[in-house]
Amino acid sequence: MDASDHIDGQARDGLILQLVDWAAARPRTYGEAMEAWRSSCPALTIWEDALAARLIEVRPVPGAGTSGGEVCVTDSGWALLTRRR
Repeated sequence: MDASDHIDGQARDGLILQLVDWAAARPRTYGEAMEAWRSSCPALTIWEDALAARLIEVRPVPGAGTSGGEVCVTDSGWALLTRRR
């Protein structure tokens, strides 16, 4: 079961766009992203959907630990933002 079973596609796409835009606004760590975007609701898989669509990625930062990884917008994510603005 995925988010499309519980929220309509337009709402899901809007949340994914919001996440990518949030990540593009300034440098973000994985810890910040989890604080802002983590969901315990199995119907809201926005973070996972954005990763699976390769719109964002988490790059390791040497010495920063797991939560210090850098959340980056991919080329596909930038293209999505350009099309939607």
